[in-house]
Amino acid sequence: MPRRLIDVLKIFSVWTFTLALTGCIGTAGIAPQGEALSADALATDAAIQTAAQDAQWPQSQWWQAYGDRQLDAWVSLALLGSPSMAMAAARVRQAKALAGVAESAESLHIDASAALKRHNWPADPFYGPGDLSGQTTWDNNAGVGFTYALDLWGRERSASEQALDLAHMSAAQARQAQLELVNNVVQVYIQLSLHYAQRDIVQRTLAQQEQIMELAQRRLRGGIGTHLEVSQAEALLPETHRQVDALDEQIALAQNQLAALAGKGPGQGSQLQRPSLSLQAPLGLPSTLPAQLLGQRPDVVASRWAVAANARGIEVAHAGFYPNVDLVGSLSYLATGGGMLEFLAGRKLAYNVGPALSLPIFDGGRLRAQLSDASAGYDLAVAQYNQTLVQALRQISDQLIRRASMDKQQAFADESVAAAQHSYDIALVAYQRGLTGYLEVLNAQTLLLHQQQVEQQVQAARLAVHAQLVTALGGDLGAGGDTPAADRLQVPKPLAVIDR
Repeated sequence: MPRRLIDVLKIFSVWTFTLALTGCIGTAGIAPQGEALSADALATDAAIQTAAQDAQWPQSQWWQAYGDRQLDAWVSLALLGSPSMAMAAARVRQAKALAGVAESAESLHIDASAALKRHNWPADPFYGPGDLSGQTTWDNNAGVGFTYALDLWGRERSASEQALDLAHMSAAQARQAQLELVNNVVQVYIQLSLHYAQRDIVQRTLAQQEQIMELAQRRLRGGIGTHLEVSQAEALLPETHRQVDALDEQIALAQNQLAALAGKGPGQGSQLQRPSLSLQAPLGLPSTLPAQLLGQRPDVVASRWAVAANARGIEVAHAGFYPNVDLVGSLSYLATGGGMLEFLAGRKLAYNVGPALSLPIFDGGRLRAQLSDASAGYDLAVAQYNQTLVQALRQISDQLIRRASMDKQQAFADESVAAAQHSYDIALVAYQRGLTGYLEVLNAQTLLLHQQQVEQQVQAARLAVHAQLVTALGGDLGAGGDTPAADRLQVPKPLAVIDR
């Protein structure tokens, strides 16, 4: 039998024995149970189906629809200076660095070392070094070694892909942080605008109350009024002044909150001018909402990358059940005795090269536990993805329902304010002519104040719903350009040799 064939048979027999030993640790009974939902399979309600006819996505820099340049400036300021954005960017860089570390395991590794040492040899006739006994010589060496993982079962490749998927997930999470930051800035800015509007109403009310008090005093001096009317008019003034002061406090707090969101001090917030928000154009929705939602919301995209990363984690765990084979070698120069650099002579050359094999036989259940952990992690990622998808559709439906309701409430609130203003005007004229008492004017004024406050609250809620709907749609951050394909979410299948 030829020598080469004998060598091949020896290698084959060793390999077969290795696989047989590896089969002592099986993966039977360990498999993930989760299954990712399809967005198109989720039923949508009438609100989504009706709005989908508009066939639009949010525009880039969607907050400009409010027509307030100060808001635009503060959103830009927040995106540049917010600590939350700095932390998100650092997490992305960290994830990319870890992906580079994992990818390096697939490459050839070369290390070099050298040592120049003076060695005093012991003078021991029994254990001593023979001819070197009692001498002091140079004991030097230098070498270059290499290792290369053959990665027969894809362990290193899967680990590298898993780390890269996690980097993609961190990038999507950074976009989600940006989306939430912009939404928070817009929401606080809307509340700031509401506080200014409410203060205007209270100040107008204060002016009316002072006017009524002066009228009551004139009526008293003219002999047609009473001290009770004057007292009733004066009693309302302190409370109205308190409301003005309370709204000044709310304005200052909102300014501080905006400054904090932008990563600035309170002094920066105090420079804010009164907002000038307006929103005329309605926001539409795409005609294929559920499917496109997968590629638009950063949190959905991040959840998909998490599923893909955990799928690769199962591949890494599976590969642990197989023997690991690395190609190793070294080239070295060494010498004991002679001159300091004599070890570099060619006759002192030594080398070795060959495969290094390691295989699991009995490990106390460690590999099965790692595979079980990876499977559970995959199920958890799938469940979180499904939950994120369900919540995304719910949030969109909620905001669409609120948007339709706010449009109707705005019309009703405008009608109520007009009617209350007309009633107050009639009551004031009648009081001035002595046809009615002060109580009728007070009631009409209280009704007008209430309706004006409701009108401003509805307007602020309408503006806020617009921001919430844009946020629910993903804010046009382009997350769809970086989403894993559907096949990367699938559970990998192990080789039959360990699937027992």
